[in-house]
Amino acid sequence: MSRRCELTGIGPMVGHNVSHSNIKTKRRFLPSLKTVKVSSDTLGQTFSLRISNAALRTLDYKGGLDAFIVKARDENLSIAAQRIKRQVKAKLAEQAAA
Repeated sequence: MSRRCELTGIGPMVGHNVSHSNIKTKRRFLPSLKTVKVSSDTLGQTFSLRISNAALRTLDYKGGLDAFIVKARDENLSIAAQRIKRQVKAKLAEQAAA
């Protein structure tokens, strides 16, 4: 399981530990990931996604999974999130046609 957010694509970053004597050693900054069940209003389902805490706050700010995922770029989304996005777009198009 990779350490990458399924919605925003945030992954590990590389930096240095800097000692008092200014010796630098490599380290990794890992994202704060959490497995969360997120519900889709248009599909009426819940999905289990591994997302960062920042993405969870963004979901609340944007108004839920549907509003966020429709505007998200496909390069940032995982394969599972892209599948959810296609389902949501199809359902919204179906509702608009009716």
